[in-house]
Amino acid sequence: MTWNVADRELVSWLGTPETDLGWCGYEIDSRPDAVWLLHAMYEHELGATELTYDEQLRQRLAAGLVQPTIIGGVDFDASTSVPGNDLGRSEHPGPGWRRLRWTELAARLGEAAVVEGQYPSFRSLSGARLRGSWPVSISPPAEGSLDRESWQVLIEVLIAWSPGGADTPCVAYFAPAVSGEFDTGVTVSGPLGDAVDLYDHPNGSGSPSNVWAADRSWITWSDWDLCGTKVAGPPELIEALQSAPDLEAVRLPWC
Repeated sequence: MTWNVADRELVSWLGTPETDLGWCGYEIDSRPDAVWLLHAMYEHELGATELTYDEQLRQRLAAGLVQPTIIGGVDFDASTSVPGNDLGRSEHPGPGWRRLRWTELAARLGEAAVVEGQYPSFRSLSGARLRGSWPVSISPPAEGSLDRESWQVLIEVLIAWSPGGADTPCVAYFAPAVSGEFDTGVTVSGPLGDAVDLYDHPNGSGSPSNVWAADRSWITWSDWDLCGTKVAGPPELIEALQSAPDLEAVRLPWC
């Protein structure tokens, strides 16, 4: 990998390191323009089921097929409900699954894909969850990271749009909640052409918390608690992302 550890000061324009480490990633504003890339979800071709991820887990626990999650003597499976979302990396589940757009599911449910005033998160598309958990017939959008396929398309669009193409110098930041480096997070720098490799960086768990061009012409934000990744930059770039057929890109004026 041609991305190397870089000076933490490269991140200081996003927040004062002494007081703000961007614990889950640094939130970015929408100037000059911005779009949200909704993390991909999939639906099984066999159709809907009433069985939820939480109920499936309890069936497997009862059958002894899996062991309970016990941390510090606390049985987390007994005290919490399993919603079904992955945390971090995700990708196409494989044969038998098709891409399910947020807008398609929202139309089916008769609700907004993202409620006005909210971020794309586990609260979105609430009508799809049964008894607080997604049905196992849907692989829901992951929290904290773009899916692998959308990340690859994002980098392709950025390369095509950037004057420097694949050689565009960039900086990436893995926040403390992602990297486990609780005092500083992890900062790396490298060429845009190799940014696809960041998805499997040893300090990360999918798309970095923030990535930006060294000239700050664009920046991304994947927050550990959200199911969408925000990209801010010139309107021409935002329009290119919205036009990419393999991305689900929406403008959310309130965030």
